Amino acid sequence: MTSALALLTIEIGIDPEIREFGELLLTWHGVFTAVGIAAAVYVGIIFGRRLGFLDDDVYSAALIAIPGGIIGARALFVIERWGTRGVDSVIDIVRINEGGISIYGAILGGIIGGLIYGAIRKLPLRRGLDVAAFAALIGMAIGRIGDLINGEHFAEVSSLPWAVRYTNLNNPSVLSHPDCGLDPLFGIDVSQLCAQHPAVAYEMLGDLLIFGLLFVAFHLVRKDGVAFFGFILLYSLMRFGVSELRLDSREIIAGLTTPQVTALFLIPMAALGLLYSLRGEPRDLSTSPGAGPPAAEPAKAAGG
Repeated sequence: MTSALALLTIEIGIDPEIREFGELLLTWHGVFTAVGIAAAVYVGIIFGRRLGFLDDDVYSAALIAIPGGIIGARALFVIERWGTRGVDSVIDIVRINEGGISIYGAILGGIIGGLIYGAIRKLPLRRGLDVAAFAALIGMAIGRIGDLINGEHFAEVSSLPWAVRYTNLNNPSVLSHPDCGLDPLFGIDVSQLCAQHPAVAYEMLGDLLIFGLLFVAFHLVRKDGVAFFGFILLYSLMRFGVSELRLDSREIIAGLTTPQVTALFLIPMAALGLLYSLRGEPRDLSTSPGAGPPAAEPAKAAGG
């Protein structure tokens, strides 16, 4: 039976470390994070144009939101895991290429950065957040590909046909998974290690599904803020469920992990924001946000 189940798994033997350049370690996590950021900016430009934003404003907002998101993502990850798995220095916050981020930290840091820019430029903030929602979903979905390869987000054991077994000796799941790693199963061959739920793949598919749902709502409900608050609400609901399968987050209260507690905090706020946005006026795209008032027509010459 065990050998039969072993055939119904997806083996990932890719080395999470691509190459080391001096002190810089290039990983698949870092590569797909970069690709995800590039894709997010591209999607942001597309939706920004549809909502009347100037390309320069989208690029400028991204230049602030992206570093804010990266810092927030890594900072919250380090805070959550301080003193564990070698995370014991503030310098760990800048080691994004080694893997390990908190998506909620990325969302929070990116939103703060984007809101600061939007407030300075006096742009319609809820409309800008709608653009950010679509961009973030694509960026996160692509970034999860790197997480899936790296195997750093441990999940519960599974015998489902799409369960994943990591076999590369550099993979964190092979080294340290609480149930399937070589530490608790010392002496076993990697081909005999148990498989686990591909929880980050579930989240990737969830991101794409939410993107599709919001894309439909974007064309049916033409009100600022609906896409953004819908994103926060649906993502938090999805993440709460996926977190039930993950083993890499600390339980902080009543058996709930940090992402689950964060989700429970955000769900009512997002629901209220969504209701408020649905009660608002339809968006007006007659003028481009941030472009300033239309130029005055030249005065007609006096008749002669």
